[in-house]
Amino acid sequence: MSEKIESYWFQFTESSKIALESLKTNKLRSSLTLLGIAIGLFSIIIVMTSLSAIQKSVEDTFSAIGKDNFFVQKMPAVMVGGPGSWRKYRHRKNITLTDAKRLKRMTKLPLAVGVLDGRGGRVVKYNGEKTNPDVSLRATDYGGLLVEEIEIAIGRNLSRQDIALGRTVCVIGNDIYENLFHKMNPIGQKIRIDRFYLTVIGVAKKRGSVLGSSQDNFVEISLPLFARIYGRTRNVTIAVRARNSELFEATKDEVIGAMRVIRKVPPGKENNFEIITYDQLIAQFNDLTKYFKIGAFVVAFIALIAAGIGIMNIMLVSVTERTREIGIRKAIGAKKRIIRMQFVTEAIVLSWFGGLVGILLGVIGGNIVAIVLGVSVVLPVDWVVIGFLVTTFVGVLFGVYPAVKASNLDPIEALRYE
Repeated sequence: MSEKIESYWFQFTESSKIALESLKTNKLRSSLTLLGIAIGLFSIIIVMTSLSAIQKSVEDTFSAIGKDNFFVQKMPAVMVGGPGSWRKYRHRKNITLTDAKRLKRMTKLPLAVGVLDGRGGRVVKYNGEKTNPDVSLRATDYGGLLVEEIEIAIGRNLSRQDIALGRTVCVIGNDIYENLFHKMNPIGQKIRIDRFYLTVIGVAKKRGSVLGSSQDNFVEISLPLFARIYGRTRNVTIAVRARNSELFEATKDEVIGAMRVIRKVPPGKENNFEIITYDQLIAQFNDLTKYFKIGAFVVAFIALIAAGIGIMNIMLVSVTERTREIGIRKAIGAKKRIIRMQFVTEAIVLSWFGGLVGILLGVIGGNIVAIVLGVSVVLPVDWVVIGFLVTTFVGVLFGVYPAVKASNLDPIEALRYE
């Protein structure tokens, strides 16, 4: 058994050397052929590397929501479809504070039920400096605070008393801290939003960005204070935390049932509100990216077919050029399977060479995209392995015919070939 393995290994290494010599001898022809494989693998790997990096960032972001948490809101988290679909959601009734209070009374399974509100596009000012008009002002009650579980880097979080009394205090995101305070201690300092002053009591731990959008560009205050500043809110988000993962589905079902009663949804009709979960957000993200994946596969398929035909052409030319060599080998006892293995191996090595170039450039290019978007760099091992297997398959598929043709040459006719 070991002798047979050694024999196969010897044949493989010798065939690989011959393939590399063929590359050196016909540099232009080989380069143009292998370019097709490189382009095909590059187009898949760069897209998959980019999407893997983005998906990891998105999953890390959504995991901050908590897998035991979900949200009830008027609109879907991601809008799909044309203008007609938007109109459908826009005409829904708002989710009000009264709805949230009734939900708290009607449900028993949730560990916490909270209310979230806010406004975007705010400018924060401090000591003659100000931010861009893109700060998110967030408001929460104590239940929402329990669901959000913001990690604090400096100072403290909002307390039950801060929220109940509507104190003019706030927690700021890391972007606000770096832009306005330049690493100085912000605790106790007063910032201004619109015409109101807020005392900073805490800085949230840095969370990074998703698709270039920062998660640290916010100011959080209590819901009563928000209502005092901007008036009674018209549409809120309800945040719910299940007691544990095992009770998550039961808690969600209870909340859905209660909300249908609260919002008077007739039996058999679809909900006039949205339930947003971690798994749903991931599924929607994957649904949005599937078209990029399909496009990459189409480009790769066309390029690989073209490259495979090129490899077949190279191998057929190689068979013609080495007809006398094949005749000599067969005359001294080389079997058909040995000849076939030699030429299939050469085709695979040629395919590997182009494939490895494409995979390497794809991983580098995909991570450059990730860096530009501000997400983590990744090495998509699964797609690297898939790419390597695809190149092997292309080599075998398009190397079989030339190999069979070489193995079927008549040794006498081959020796006469000039």
